[in-house]
Amino acid sequence: MASSANSRLEILTRHLTSAAFASKAGSDGENLEWIKISPEVSEALKTGSPIVALESTIISHGMPYPQNFETAKELEVIVRKNGAVPATIAILDGVPCIGLTTEELEILARLGSKARKTASRDIAVVMAGRENGATTVSATMYLASVVGIPIFVTGGIGGVHRHGENTLDISSDLTELGITPVAVISAGVKSILDIPRTLEYLETQRVTVAAYQTDEFPAFFTQTSGCKAPARVESPEHCARVIDANIRLERKSGILIAVPIPREHSASGHLIESAIQQALQEAREKKISGNAETPFLLARVNELTGGASLASNIALVKNNASVGAKIAVSLTQLQKHSGKRL
Repeated sequence: MASSANSRLEILTRHLTSAAFASKAGSDGENLEWIKISPEVSEALKTGSPIVALESTIISHGMPYPQNFETAKELEVIVRKNGAVPATIAILDGVPCIGLTTEELEILARLGSKARKTASRDIAVVMAGRENGATTVSATMYLASVVGIPIFVTGGIGGVHRHGENTLDISSDLTELGITPVAVISAGVKSILDIPRTLEYLETQRVTVAAYQTDEFPAFFTQTSGCKAPARVESPEHCARVIDANIRLERKSGILIAVPIPREHSASGHLIESAIQQALQEAREKKISGNAETPFLLARVNELTGGASLASNIALVKNNASVGAKIAVSLTQLQKHSGKRL
């Protein structure tokens, strides 16, 4: 139990060190802040209150304005209603921000794809260029870990792309999960990807993978993928125990908790797969690859399904936010109870 208390102390120490460093300014008067933590998130870190990190790529690249802005606000409301503090993460004018104001959310939403899609490898470049960056799963995980936020909610993670055995197109989300001790709550892997190979790669990266209240790994837009989940978790409390055990074991790898999309919002598997195949063919013909491929595929699939995939996407990320906040609350309660037994 001592390791749990030590972990909380380490998180607080990291936060205070980061905050002190972020407050420094250069002798030439230029702003040299490297990270900005909102007052609400800062207070939650100091008091050990439950926090849920949220990514910003879903705002800038996931859907059009103003739908993206409304969804971003709704996600924060859902997290609050379930007892946790939302911490949307982005890079604004070169400064990584942990927790955004409503005004900052709207700036990012209006920027849309003009904001740089920022994976963990890109953070230093975006900072150095004083750019606006929308953080992907890998970048959000990394920045959340830096300040000590253990839980992160997203729609779906990246993975091994279809035909990835030939192209070697594998998302940095997977390698970040292998080296960053953050629990990611998602609806599985985006169904435009190769789910079986992604699960194999996650195993190679030593990532704990569990499906929420199901034995089958979900497929983002649909509840089933045909792949058996490596493990099953039954409740927020069960998830919290897994996360707490990972912390006490001092493992440096993350956890993926895959939550199926609610049945009433699940899209037709046949309809989605048909649209994906057509979108993939178009991407090859247009020679779209790398960072540009996933936004193109998701947008094209939405067009081909008459908006059904976007509606499903919004529904699943809202569901994930609810589940993730409950897990954050359960983890906080578990760790505080463990601390009392010391």
